[in-house]
Amino acid sequence: MLMPMIVGEIRRYLRDNSSLRVSRSMRDTAYRVLQAKEKFMNEHQREPSIEEIAKMLELKREEVVFALDAIVDPVSLYEPVYEHGGDTICVMDQVKDSKNTDESWLEHIALKEAMERLTDREKRILRMRFFEGKTQMEVSAEVGISQAQVSRLEKSAINRIKKDL
Repeated sequence: MLMPMIVGEIRRYLRDNSSLRVSRSMRDTAYRVLQAKEKFMNEHQREPSIEEIAKMLELKREEVVFALDAIVDPVSLYEPVYEHGGDTICVMDQVKDSKNTDESWLEHIALKEAMERLTDREKRILRMRFFEGKTQMEVSAEVGISQAQVSRLEKSAINRIKKDL
């Protein structure tokens, strides 16, 4: 009788004291994952892998990861992770995205607009060459023109894009 009451109190605490609202089913899965993890540690004297937990609970690996992530308390981006001699490194410094900067977004938009000015044939050739990774010979066979024509059309389209950028 005491065990179900404790389990209920733990569930209520997790539900009511979280700063983010997580679905009941996700919280229940997280609770099952924590129980399975504890049981495994008691039996094997080591921490289980995500795969082992997933197998025990007959869940997908992703479901276990999502469930565990759902019960982790959020951390401020300004939370210090390292400090030495007045130099502080915050979480924000660790998760900085140098790939998706404002400049890269602007370049992407400009490239998209420049490509919209191409003919359908030029767009198709560039898509096959640079997005599908096909050779000029493969493109020529698919489009029904010679490899030399593909080369000329490709070069012409690229030059027009460069001019528009």
